[in-house]
Amino acid sequence: MSEIGRLKQAAGRWSEDADEIAPHLVEWRSKYRGRSPLLLKPEKAAQVSAILAICNETKTAIVPQGGNTGLVGGQIPLDGEILLSLERMNRIRNVDAEGASMIVEAGAVLANVQRAADEAEKYFPLSLAAEGSATIGGNLSTNAGGVNVLRYGSARDLVLGLEVVLADGSVLDLLRTLRKDNTGYDLKQLFIGAEGTLGIITAAALKLFPKPKSRVTGFAAVPSPEAAIALLNRLQDETGGLISAFELIPRIGLEFVLKHIPETRDPLAARSPWYVLMEATSASASLKELVENAMGRAIDANLATDAVFATNEAQAAALWRLRESLSEAQKHEGASIKHDVSVPVRAVPELLTRGIAAVGKIAPGARPVPFGHLGDGNIHFNFSVTQGGDDDAFPARWSEVSRAVHDIVHALGGSISAEHGLGVMKRDEILRYKSPVEIELMRTLKRTLDPNNILNPGKVVKL
Repeated sequence: MSEIGRLKQAAGRWSEDADEIAPHLVEWRSKYRGRSPLLLKPEKAAQVSAILAICNETKTAIVPQGGNTGLVGGQIPLDGEILLSLERMNRIRNVDAEGASMIVEAGAVLANVQRAADEAEKYFPLSLAAEGSATIGGNLSTNAGGVNVLRYGSARDLVLGLEVVLADGSVLDLLRTLRKDNTGYDLKQLFIGAEGTLGIITAAALKLFPKPKSRVTGFAAVPSPEAAIALLNRLQDETGGLISAFELIPRIGLEFVLKHIPETRDPLAARSPWYVLMEATSASASLKELVENAMGRAIDANLATDAVFATNEAQAAALWRLRESLSEAQKHEGASIKHDVSVPVRAVPELLTRGIAAVGKIAPGARPVPFGHLGDGNIHFNFSVTQGGDDDAFPARWSEVSRAVHDIVHALGGSISAEHGLGVMKRDEILRYKSPVEIELMRTLKRTLDPNNILNPGKVVKL
């Protein structure tokens, strides 16, 4: 039997239909387009194990893919590799409410995981705009962040154990739900954020939290990023750390949303250069009064100029829609150059000032649209082409613009990838910012765990 025949047999379900494979070959921003002769669609870890054993034996490259929501090309088979979709491995294997944990398969959609936790009267806090299609395997493989990192941490912090298939087909069963296990290296952490280059995550044991009984969502106008940081600190101090999300939004971003996203409206009467969308959660019924009083005192201290709070779930969803629609709205304004960076929270204002000035010199008229997770210093530092500008010429400046932004981020002690990963987009760029010792250790791990370089080759680190 041919190698392709063996892979089809091992997977159980597969496709060579170009029309079926096509959606898997393009990422959301259409920046990367790949090619693959074969899409494998297993539904069990044993099938993934058999597939990788064959690939390792024949030195056949393979690219794992979840919901295809990645933004750095990590999930795209750029050189004709076999494509392995984990979407059929989507079961919620177990929810242990008493143990505050759940075991889910890698292809489980994040929104379904959240729902399963909710039905058990528990809370899984990972939340991001693509949660309706992003999968847990992809979330863990990129160490996704989202809006609740401020209080609950990134994906890495929400994992108790993993099931991983290694390059040679061995199944590494680390699906333990222990809160303490001090018996050597924490092997599961090797695979979180590795983007499928060291092993393929097939299932995960996740942490659950008490289900919030009270949730307060507010939208406030602030005069500056500095004021926004001061507001965050004040609200955290006065609520005892109950702020779970704190998102920075520029006026231009809000205007893009109001212009292009149907059924959206400006929550406040007066215009402001900056806004924050914040959310607090608690088991206390008095949370709303606590947060609103704290905001009132912040306004008196000139940290904010106005604020509105949702009075029901529909209003809260409408406020969140303003934030979650920013990327979609920016698409309608022409070409854009985007960055997913992080710096210490106190350094965000300096990043914005220096970054906007630097890009203005490279691409005069480019419109800065920085937004994102101010609470953890993760800014999506985006630039749209000047109004009426050349949609082809502007993206051609991507490398030059990114180098300027990344150099500033590095000088401020930050990271050039906060939550999207490296993929292929930043694989070579990271060589400028990580030490030779770090890079060589990453290469050593790759060579050790995947000696034939079959797992998502050319992503994260180049051998």
